[in-house]
Amino acid sequence: MKFFDYKDILNLDKIYKINLINSCSGFKSANLLGSISLDETPNVAVFSSVTHLGSNPPTLGFILRPTTVPRDTYKNIKENGVFTINHIWEDIIEDAHHTSAKYPEKISEFDVTNLESEYKGEYKAPFVKNAPVQMSMKFVEEVYVPSNDVMLIVAQIQELYVTDNLLQKDGLINLSKGNIATINGLDTYAIPKFKKQLSYQRPKDLNKMS
Repeated sequence: MKFFDYKDILNLDKIYKINLINSCSGFKSANLLGSISLDETPNVAVFSSVTHLGSNPPTLGFILRPTTVPRDTYKNIKENGVFTINHIWEDIIEDAHHTSAKYPEKISEFDVTNLESEYKGEYKAPFVKNAPVQMSMKFVEEVYVPSNDVMLIVAQIQELYVTDNLLQKDGLINLSKGNIATINGLDTYAIPKFKKQLSYQRPKDLNKMS
């Protein structure tokens, strides 16, 4: 087994280090965040850091890299207070990944890819049309993490749209049925498959095991 200590990691080639550390945490969510500027230029960008923070209220978060360079998604969210989260599925992986390219603020990623925007519900941020899971999000707060110079953006789900055949009777969204993607590292995509759903676990009776 290959071994790296902290000093080894710091001394690695930059690209090797980025790939190694971005993939060592395991598979990550693959989402497109939709937002819109004050002059109504829609923006869509791929993020691999969206995570569950709580269910009551329904809250998600994502990590934003340092804002020392233009971050259109962040700017739009701060100006309008809303954005959307859209799951990436197998058919759109290449277009979704291309949204990571750095275009000028006035250029919409919807115009340079085959991704289509759609608007519905009470919030004006664009959804990605046909995404199996879509969420309207309301910005709540940002939490600065000084050790890495990043921010955790916290937002609450205001509207949730789920394709009918993905939603189970117990409320689980079976992502495998929608061929929904996950990200390994920075640029490698996979389509996970459902294996087994296990019940809520309780401690074993240790007396019976002795």
